[in-house]
Formats: sequence, structure tokens, C-alpha cells
Amino acid sequence: MKNNFIYKTEKDFESIKYTDENGVGFWYARELMITLEYSKWENFIKVINKANQSCKNSNISVFEHFPDIRKTLQMPNNAEKIIDDYRLTRYACYLIAQNGDSRKKTIA
Repeated sequence: MKNNFIYKTEKDFESIKYTDENGVGFWYARELMITLEYSKWENFIKVINKANQSCKNSNISVFEHFPDIRKTLQMPNNAEKIIDDYRLTRYACYLIAQNGDSRKKTIA
């Protein structure tokens, strides 16, 4: 049963992966947030900040692994809303999982 859960989590993680023009994979933080079972961006951003600090402490470029981006969402009545997001490398996702809430099954 445990192996099935791990397989599903890994499959979910890979299903939200994007590939850039150079063939390098990346993930959007807001999609990763859902996969890791966080319901509020405010809570997830705290984990991202901890992961950023871990990256800095390792003398690795935060800007290379956690570039911030803006996305435009379509709202009702043709309105638009701009939201913050991150374009994460696999290493950034790893650091986020390491710094996440270990009480969550997907992280544990």
C-alpha cells in the first residue's frame, strides 16, 4: 500500500512538469503546492522561503533555482488578476519537500 502511495505521488509530481526550450524540466510553485497538499499560498510561501534559505546556505544561486514570475489569471467579466509564482528546478522542489510539513503524507 505504501509503495502505491509513493508511486502516485511521484506520478502526480511528474504530471505537473514542464519543459523549456532547452529541454530542461521545471515546475510552477502554485501547482506543486496542490500536489504537496497545501491549501493556502500564504502557508506554502513560508516553505519556499525556508527552501530559499537552504539554497543560500549551500552557496547555490537562488535565482537559478527559484526565479519568480508573474501569471495572469482570467477572472469573471473579462477581468484579469496578476499573481506571483515561481518557476522551480527539480533541486528547488527537493528543497521545498525537505522544508515542508512532515505531517503531510506527500512530504513524509
